Amino acid sequence: MNDSGLSRRNFLGLAAGVAGAATLAACGSSGPSSSSGSSGGAASYWSLSGPPGQPYRQAAIDRFNAANPNSKITGTFYQNDDYKQKIKTALGAGQGPTMIWGWGGGGLKSYVDGGQVLDLTDWFSQNSAVKSKLLPSTFGAATVNGKIYAMPIETVQPIVLFYNKKVFDQVGVKPPQTYEDMIALIPKFNAKGIAPFSLAGASRWTNMMWLEFMLDRNAGSDVFNNVFAGKPGSWSDPAVLDMLTKVQDLVKNKAFVNGFESVVADQNADQALLYTGKAAMMLHGSWSYGIQVANGGDFVKSGGLGWMNFPPISSGKGDPSNTVGNPGQYLSISSKAPAAAQETAKKFFSTVLVDDTEKSGWVKSGGVPVLANSDSLYTGDDAQYLKDMSSIASKAKVFAQSWDQALSPTAAETLLDNIAKLFQLQVSPQQWVDNLNGVIGK
Repeated sequence: MNDSGLSRRNFLGLAAGVAGAATLAACGSSGPSSSSGSSGGAASYWSLSGPPGQPYRQAAIDRFNAANPNSKITGTFYQNDDYKQKIKTALGAGQGPTMIWGWGGGGLKSYVDGGQVLDLTDWFSQNSAVKSKLLPSTFGAATVNGKIYAMPIETVQPIVLFYNKKVFDQVGVKPPQTYEDMIALIPKFNAKGIAPFSLAGASRWTNMMWLEFMLDRNAGSDVFNNVFAGKPGSWSDPAVLDMLTKVQDLVKNKAFVNGFESVVADQNADQALLYTGKAAMMLHGSWSYGIQVANGGDFVKSGGLGWMNFPPISSGKGDPSNTVGNPGQYLSISSKAPAAAQETAKKFFSTVLVDDTEKSGWVKSGGVPVLANSDSLYTGDDAQYLKDMSSIASKAKVFAQSWDQALSPTAAETLLDNIAKLFQLQVSPQQWVDNLNGVIGK
């Protein structure tokens, strides 16, 4: 995930102020703040400050320390931007914490390439009971070159297709079952003066969600896996050109709200278009639900909001269960840490991070835990939504990480820039492919 996306894509945020929680979870409040530690097999843990995440991270540390007084964990929490800079500097100097919090993907790969984190593949094999408590789909972003280098933690956040049930009823149409059904709805909504899709195009990463799903549904996960692996020319796969052409066809056919290029996600204007009935559908992260609950009046409570996984492309090779988004947050263990501290970290992984208190805590935060079998904890008005998000995450054959998280910052910026130009019809599909091939592995 790039800097611009972090503040919007971290937590569902139902419990901690709903709309504000999604921002606070990533950006933090006032950091750093620390808990106390001790000697022996003492270990350190750096992560993000602020609600809703910090209280539950601290609670896990406190539970562990109470049970392990001779090998305590010291937690230090930073605001998002501070954390990213400090962790990079500390690891480069060989002075990083025992446990490194992150988003997996490209950031984790850089740690692996630098020999800075432990290979946990054998550890997970020897601790199958721990692995079985985690959703299998969360391990993709923890894996580099076929080996596991991080423990999935906290919450999952799939991207889903939201729709306004009231608008569908008004126009007299049904939710799409296939991509082709979705395309057939475009002229019907336009004829009624309703935008088929809301889109905050000025924010770029919102556009990216369309490419992620359309490439996966069209070609499966192998194409982007090759990009992530750094294989030269990976974007030249014919399925990519087909996907890019489909995207520009959507733009030309007025699938997106008029002036989408100027709509900014920071202001939640794209979501307002959906719940006010000015747009019929919106592809967005699961955290959008909490924002719509907070800002949409009685729209969600009255049953106006519908949701589904992105529909399959009839001729596509991708598994329709696949999803994209945030498959979790991640903890790695520093390869430079003392052996005793590494063992403390592994004990932390295998005890409190997979216990029932941890699971219920993240549900209380408004999230869907990476821990399996959480459905019984979903209660109240939001229960069905949370169960459905959990189902999408748990049933996904592949839960792909958002592209700008998976790639290096250099490649991610080129990606986002070219995605914006693609939607504005400023680059051709072939130019897009050429530009992105130029930053593979950088």
